[in-house]
Formats: sequence, C-alpha cells, structure tokens
Amino acid sequence: MTASANERVLVVDDDPALRDLLSEYLTANGLAVDAVGDGAAMRQVLEGGMPSVIVLDLMLPGEDGLSLARELRTHSNVPILMLSARGEEIDRVVGLEVGADDYLAKPFGPRELLARLRALMRRSHLAATPQEPSQTAHFGPFVLDLASYRLLRDGADVHLTGAEFDLLKVFVERPNRVISRDDLVTMLKGFDRDPFDRSIDIRVTRLRRKIETNPANPAYVRTIRGEGYLFNPRGEQT
Repeated sequence: MTASANERVLVVDDDPALRDLLSEYLTANGLAVDAVGDGAAMRQVLEGGMPSVIVLDLMLPGEDGLSLARELRTHSNVPILMLSARGEEIDRVVGLEVGADDYLAKPFGPRELLARLRALMRRSHLAATPQEPSQTAHFGPFVLDLASYRLLRDGADVHLTGAEFDLLKVFVERPNRVISRDDLVTMLKGFDRDPFDRSIDIRVTRLRRKIETNPANPAYVRTIRGEGYLFNPRGEQT
C-alpha cells in the first residue's frame, strides 16, 4: 500500500529517542507523524482531528496505555497498535481486551511497525469505503457485510473493532466446523503468532458480548472442550 498525504500517525510514547526514530522513519515513508509523551499531550493532538492510526505505549507516566485505549474506544474506532517493553502475554491479552487492534513488543524493527500500521490503515480504509456489490453473511438477526466491514442487527450497526470483525469473518466463512485455537492464530493477522497465545480466547469473549444473548451460555460461538471453537449460524443450544 502506498501511503497518502492524508494518512497521519499519532505516536504516544514517553521515550524521546524512540519518538524521534519513529517520526523520522515514518515521515521518510510518506506518513505525517505527531509524536507525544503522555495522555494529556495525546488529547491536545486529538482536538485537531483523529489520526489514521495510533501507536500507543503501554507504560506511560500518569495514565497508562490501557486507560487511554479504553478512553479512545468510548468514542472512536481509530486503529490502535499497542507497544510494550515487556512483551508478556498478559500485556497482549489485556491490550486486546480494552480494544487494541494490534500488539508489538519492544524492541522491534521500524519496518515491522510500518508494515503493521499499513495493514491497520488498509483495513480501516476498506471499512470506510463503499463497495458494490456487498458480500453478506446472515445468522440469526445479524447481517455481516464483508465488503463494508459492518455488522448489523435488525438493521442497526453493531460496533466491532477490526480484530473482532476479522474473527467473526473467520467463523462465518467456516460454519459448523470446529476450528482449533492454533488454526485461528494462523488465520488471523495483527499480532505475534505463538502456539501458546491465549489472546484468541479474549477475542472470542469480546465477540460473544456483541452477538450472544447470554455470553455465558453462547449459542453462536460455542467452545468445544479440548478442541477449539465452533460457529453455529442457527444459534442453536446443545
């Protein structure tokens, strides 16, 4: 994907050297960059408009990245890439839980960061661009529009993050079939693939909150103990 002049990245990290490095590298690759060190400065930048994507450090002075991501998700679908110096699975899981779309552990290469940002922006563009004809999948009262990245329930929009949409798309394209966690990790893009990664379970939990009448007793996305998950488009209990 070729970056356009309208694509703007907001980097929120308290390490001045990293901010300078990312600003220089991303600018050289055609992106406009704002780089700040904390949540207060982030809000000042956002007053001037929402960027195309936000790179948000987990460990920040004052308000941490998780709190800021949670705040952003109350009013915006802007793609969020979370950074963490520790790289522990719990950081990744909690970051996904509060609505981050991707996760990258420090240290990382600028080229990998750029590739992930481009992937997030490409997905965001697809969601915002009308496409005809639409490809849709129906289950229960829901319609999943694969072209416009929308989920509708009885005609009303259901908010999904990009990560939640991608997971639901995998399920609806493979109905009534058990999919192992390892296979889901392989199919889904946007975070480091680790065969022991439990963040898939967090994504499933978040998705169930959006589509299940009773998330504790799911009818659509069922857990098959010891094997993985099965999507039942008829929403039948067993």
